[in-house]
Formats: sequence, structure tokens, C-alpha cells
Amino acid sequence: MADLKSKFLQVYFVLKSELLNDPNFEFTDDSRQWIERMLDHNVPGGKLNRGLSVVESYKLLKLGKELTDEEVFLACSLGWCIEWLQSYFLVLDDIMDGSHTRRGQPCWFRLPKIGMIAVNDGIILRTHISRILKRHFKGKPYYVDLVDLFNEVEFQTAHGQMIDLITTLVGEKDLSKYSLSSHRRIVQYKTAYYSFYLPVACALLMFGENLDNHIAVKDVLIEMGTYFQVQDDYLDCFGDPEVIGKIGTDIEDFKCSWLVVKALELCNEDQKLTLYENYGKADPAAVAKVKDLYKTLKLQDVYLEYESTSYEKITNSIEAHARSEVQAVLKSFLAKIYKRQK
Repeated sequence: MADLKSKFLQVYFVLKSELLNDPNFEFTDDSRQWIERMLDHNVPGGKLNRGLSVVESYKLLKLGKELTDEEVFLACSLGWCIEWLQSYFLVLDDIMDGSHTRRGQPCWFRLPKIGMIAVNDGIILRTHISRILKRHFKGKPYYVDLVDLFNEVEFQTAHGQMIDLITTLVGEKDLSKYSLSSHRRIVQYKTAYYSFYLPVACALLMFGENLDNHIAVKDVLIEMGTYFQVQDDYLDCFGDPEVIGKIGTDIEDFKCSWLVVKALELCNEDQKLTLYENYGKADPAAVAKVKDLYKTLKLQDVYLEYESTSYEKITNSIEAHARSEVQAVLKSFLAKIYKRQK
């Protein structure tokens, strides 16, 4: 894995160099330095799970056969396209949310002299994906499908973000808008498509597959993505901050979290009043009241029940798949997230 990660990072530097010397734009020293600094700050800083998953999935589809240097480079390049897409979303997301930090450092737009120029930087990050795909995949039989896939997933994610934003409008805190179906819709479109389906779809296309023949694979991955977000919501409240690396603020931020949706489903009228009065307030006493209510409603047990049911459902769906190599890809995804603590 460490070896794969170092190979993956080497490809980042190749792609960055190509973009900084793209013949279709006349770079000045200032503009080249700006783009380089912007890329280094925003693209390679995360866990890189989505990008690395493309390479790992492609290897599993090849039944563990040694990949050629070209295959490694192409799979890594597609992985980086997903990391670029993620960075594009996050740069703009941080502005919309008014966030201060991302991945343990200040958000890009918070840095001196950046500000709203970050909006254009986000757009530039998106254009880079098209440049990488055109340069390295244009001659491939699956090129059009790749471009189509990235366009489709971007469309879904942007609309997922839109539902999330309009559901949590500042000044219009209304818990009655929150339900399991609205939670699922936000999660599916905002997170699951680009985080779970996209890496595997990229590997399948590289492997020569037609995505129309893999609707069942998409369905399982969306289910996994939903389970992953429910875990995230649970850990935000009940996880150990030392382990997850952050202090959860979903209650203060009035997030459409799985926990609050479940609480609304299970609570009586008095408890509902407690939720309505305290959810979405930054006051520690209000947060404590919500957490106490979650404990009274035994949401930890409800979550464990959900986890076990989801795991069984996902496992059955995977085992129903006819091809062992596709099963292996899906099982590797599930193994990474099942019972995770961070």
C-alpha cells in the first residue's frame, strides 16, 4: 500500500507539470506559481482513498496480475481526476459553508490575498480534469464514456449539494423538513456517487467493461456510500475525537444527520419539543440536551442494528454477483468501511 501511495504521488507531480505547461494557455511566472500553489494546497492533502481505489479496483479486476507501467500510470491518472474533482467541490463548499479549516490547515479562500479568487480556482480545478482526460485517454475506446461519467457524477453531486444547502437554509431552521428519505437523497447524490461509484466505474471502463451492464454494481456502491455516511453521522456524535481527528459539530450546525432523523422518528411529543428547542444551537448546554435525548432513545443500539442489517444486505447483494473479480472489488470496499472507528 505504501508503495502504491508513493507511485500514486509521483503521478501527481507528472500531471501537475503537464498542466503548468499546457500549450493552450500562455503562462506568466506569476500565473504558473499561483496555480502550482493552489494545486499543492488543495489536491494532494487528503487521505487519497478515492484515487487509490481506482488502482486497487483495477488490480482486482485483473485478478492480481502484474500491471504494466502504462496501466499503473493510467489508473493513477484517473484516480487523480477524482481527487481533482473532490478538491473542486471542497474549495467551493468551504466558501459556501464559511468554513475555516480543511484537512488541518486554513481553507484556501481564507489565505491572505486569495478570498473570492478561490471561486475561479475551483473552476480551474474542474477544467484540469478535462485536460488530463484529453491528454491521456483521447485515443482510448472508452474515452467518451469516461468524459460522460465525470459529467454525470458532477451533475449528481452538485444537485446533492444543492438539496443539502436549501434544506439547511440559515434562518429557516425547520426540523420538519428532515426525514430518512431526505437524508438518503442528500447522501446518495452529494457523496455516494463520486466517493464510491466513480472510482469503481473508472476501473471498469479501463478494464473494457460497459457500465450499462453493471447497474447492480452501482446500486451496491450507492448502498455502501449511504452506510458510510450514516457511520460518519454516528461517529460525529459518539466517536472518540482523538480517533476521528475532529470534534463533531453536526448538532450545532443543524445538519440533516441520520441521528436526528432517527430521533424524530422515535421520540414522543415532549422529546420532540426538546429537539426543536435545542438542535442547531452552538450553546454546549443545548448540545448536551440533544446528546442526552439520543442516549435516552438508545440511538447507539439503533445504529448497531442498522449497521448489522446494512452489512448483511450489502454482503448478499455482492454475493449475488456472477463474476468473482467484481465481487472482490466490492468486498474490498466493504472491508475498508465495516465497523470503522474513524
